Amino acid sequence: MQKDLEVGHEDRLQIARFLPDQGATVVRPPGEGRWTARCNTPTWQLPLRRQVIVSDLLAVVAASTAYGLLGTAAMTAFVPFAVAIVLFTVFSLAAAGAWDPTVLGDGSVEYTRLLRAHLVVSATIAMACLALQLPEGRPWAFGVVPLTGAFAAVGRVVLRKRLHKRRRAGEAMARVLAVGTDESVESLAVRTARAPHHGLKIAGACTPHGDSLHSDCLVGDVPVLGDLDSVAAVAIGGAFDIVSVAQAPGWTTRRLQRLAWELEGSGVELLVDPGLMELAGPRLHVANIDGLPLLRLTQPSFAGWRRLLKSALDRVAATLILLVAIPFMIGIAFAIKRDGGPVFFRQTRVGLNGREFRMIKFRSMGVGSEDMLASLEAENEAAGPLFKMREDPRATPVGRILRRYSLDELPQLFNVFAGSMSLVGPRPPLPKEVAGYDQDAYRRLLVKPGMTGLWQVSGRSNLSWQDSVRLDLRYVENWTIALDVQILIKTVRAVVAGDGAY
Repeated sequence: MQKDLEVGHEDRLQIARFLPDQGATVVRPPGEGRWTARCNTPTWQLPLRRQVIVSDLLAVVAASTAYGLLGTAAMTAFVPFAVAIVLFTVFSLAAAGAWDPTVLGDGSVEYTRLLRAHLVVSATIAMACLALQLPEGRPWAFGVVPLTGAFAAVGRVVLRKRLHKRRRAGEAMARVLAVGTDESVESLAVRTARAPHHGLKIAGACTPHGDSLHSDCLVGDVPVLGDLDSVAAVAIGGAFDIVSVAQAPGWTTRRLQRLAWELEGSGVELLVDPGLMELAGPRLHVANIDGLPLLRLTQPSFAGWRRLLKSALDRVAATLILLVAIPFMIGIAFAIKRDGGPVFFRQTRVGLNGREFRMIKFRSMGVGSEDMLASLEAENEAAGPLFKMREDPRATPVGRILRRYSLDELPQLFNVFAGSMSLVGPRPPLPKEVAGYDQDAYRRLLVKPGMTGLWQVSGRSNLSWQDSVRLDLRYVENWTIALDVQILIKTVRAVVAGDGAY
């Protein structure tokens, strides 16, 4: 059977004669290519995979040992159950793809697979013990296995933090060849540089005019290495890990398929921008029509039980946070009062469906600061209708500290409790900003404004106006409770680090 599947180098050349000529064809030497793929795994992935496997195994051993040390487990049953847990957990993790190097260190897929694997182990042991009438197995199914999952998740968080630290230092990065127009290549380079924890570095580009340029031509800081017909040759010859196709003029699905074939077996991955206005998550579904996969885009949900659940969670969370933060907020109020003037600053903002409300913050600027705004317009460092200055002369000494760590926004918890704001949502705009909105930006008003959002965890004041709108629209189109939780977790890190706040 194996012999029938082997294709010689001469046969490949015969096959290539009948392929349609659609750009440069990559001729690989014998022993490489589609039929015998070579390993092109980045050097940092394999050590990380080994560390994750060791961490998961230690989690099983630690949870089993903790249960054994409690003294409630009969030793006659402890050893066989412990061995079964270890073996079945290893099998389940491998089967769920929880050790796949491509998902380690980035995104939620890693944790989803980890959770799925441990749920399978827990459910299987519970059903086996029920069928065999082994009551001593229940603590293993509902105690040891969940504890194993918790230990494993903690271990992966620690390993991920170490990996992200390396990536911020420029290590453990995948070399990406960007394909598209100058604008799309430059945009991709800026966005990947702003989020180095994803592990992507744009190391080269292929553009429509790449064949007519000198070798030292750059798009931004990215060297142009070829045109759109030489993508596969450049990717394989330049030892790239990923080819990312954004906006390639004239490219059809057939051309993308041809590129996938040319890269097949080289170890180079292919990323494709779907061109769907950054829509993702629960709104995208795959519909298979007579073997043709089509993306079905459902309507965004701005009402119903999900909105009621979000509002309820907002109020409960705001109440709990206020109970913890009130003593700290009293201390901040005393510090502000020493500077003179009122403790709170109230300002009219625009909320859900264009309704105006009074947003409350701790005062971080001197009294009459809004009257000074016109004289400072020339010093504005923000684009669009926003006003931002790194060294704003209106800020008080206490206010600079509050703004640095977003402590001036704590009173907005009262707005959340009252229902005019949410914990997570688009930035609450001023009426004069809304007056200058284009049609796209108006969609930000379809949900409640938030104390934090994608803009908060993606650069804050360092973002341009266009990026701020883009991130808010992405949130509006794709919001879910899970996304809110993810943003809240990232907000804590951004606030503690003081990233992009001034």
